[in-house]
Amino acid sequence: MIFEPLVFPNLTVKNRIFRSSVAGRFDQYDGSGTQARINWETKFARGGVGAIISSFVPVTPRGRILPNFATIHDDSRIPFWRELGERIHEHDCRFILQLSHAGRQRDIGGFEWEKGLSSTDQSDPINGFECERMTLAQIQETVQQFAQGARRAREAGLDGVELHGANGYLITQFLSSAINDRQDQYGGSLPNRARFLLEIIAAIRHTVGADFHLQVKLSTTENNRALLPSEPRGNTIEDSVQIARWLETAGVNAIHVSSGSFFPHPRNPVGDLPVDVFLKTFDTMISSGTRTLYNYLLFRGKLTGRLFRDRWRKAAGQVFEGVNLDDAHAVKRAVNIPVICTGGFQTASFIEKALTEGRCDGVTIARPLVANNDLVKQFAQGIDRPARPCTYCNRCLVNAVENPMGCYDESRFPSREAMIQEILTVFEPSSFR
Repeated sequence: MIFEPLVFPNLTVKNRIFRSSVAGRFDQYDGSGTQARINWETKFARGGVGAIISSFVPVTPRGRILPNFATIHDDSRIPFWRELGERIHEHDCRFILQLSHAGRQRDIGGFEWEKGLSSTDQSDPINGFECERMTLAQIQETVQQFAQGARRAREAGLDGVELHGANGYLITQFLSSAINDRQDQYGGSLPNRARFLLEIIAAIRHTVGADFHLQVKLSTTENNRALLPSEPRGNTIEDSVQIARWLETAGVNAIHVSSGSFFPHPRNPVGDLPVDVFLKTFDTMISSGTRTLYNYLLFRGKLTGRLFRDRWRKAAGQVFEGVNLDDAHAVKRAVNIPVICTGGFQTASFIEKALTEGRCDGVTIARPLVANNDLVKQFAQGIDRPARPCTYCNRCLVNAVENPMGCYDESRFPSREAMIQEILTVFEPSSFR
């Protein structure tokens, strides 16, 4: 089934493998795109994936997680995204833009705003990123920013949009019972907490019509206590199944299943926590939150660093590949729209089994595709698992705060120089016409 087309109401994807949202700081500080981002995305289109879900694309500069990520907040951004989409389409690959807003969960906020916007005014408990509780006017403004982002994506000729409602970002901050502490119509009960997302969907459909692909990424089980047992547990799969039903009724074309109420999370991305690399890059974040210096000193201590890493590994569990499949299956049984699932996939037979058993309709892959850009072509050649598979070391993600995105596992390369050379290929060619 991997190579059977996946048909949505407004979109057909040539196979069942999507490149999941992943990228680096490839763009200009103001959010204008560069050739490096085009080169990055084209790598995966050439490698055979059916569709690419873009990296985190802010609908407003205040909603970015890091500077140097391309945005969709202004019509001046349309030509860049049109150029990128055309390059992807040359490889019979579809491109889905991920409409995003960080809320309070920002790695580096930039100099323009000291605080993020959120459903709450409570700093996030992990890094202490500060925020403001959104007013009703700010909520409605943000709803329209998402709708206008969808309009710009359509005008750019892209194939659809995904609302990033997972992994602790703004939409999660409204959906989550562990984060949303509002007392108005956007807080309290599950219908109230889902109101913000449903209003975004309604605004998008009003703006772009019903014939443009729209999917939503959800953290279906939040596991909010993974690192801090004193915290509330957050939304459960039962909560998310109900949300998925509402999304289908509202006109969403697919559900993308993930997990975790913050990012990074022990179960997303599954794998190791490379403390040595973390210490080399975390200094960039120290001024971003009220707890970031504390965290840095915790990681740096020999005993405390080991204890934190042990806690991370325990919370992560032993399952890496298909970690979210049970949740995806639960959602799939509840809705009649396609369900795609993320979570460490890189073995053809494993993916094939998940598809044929009806546990999901497609899978999304990030790190194993960073490790092997041609993974899908290898599957097509009958290779079940790459000779040099992704080791789930997470060095790619930890490096991305400061360094170019790429695979940083030296064990997968003949030399460090070869690894560096491969990482730097994203800057070739260097011109954006």
